[in-house]
Amino acid sequence: MPQLACWSCGRRLFSTAAIELLFADERRCPRCGALLNPDRRIAERRQDVRRRNPYADPGPPPGTEEQRVEERRKGQRRRGPP
Repeated sequence: MPQLACWSCGRRLFSTAAIELLFADERRCPRCGALLNPDRRIAERRQDVRRRNPYADPGPPPGTEEQRVEERRKGQRRRGPP
């Protein structure tokens, strides 16, 4: 579904057809009356993730096994129903 944007007032609209197939009066913004343009914010412009947290879920290094053999919790986490 194509998105259209008014560059003067900032309104974003969804269209069922491409802007080339719309009539002249349908290409105008319903809020301010300016001409609509294809929305430039549709595609992600970044090529790579800017911020990465290497410690979020490190897991074991490749080629090694997990060091923890047992589960961390020894007992129940919460008491059961009375």
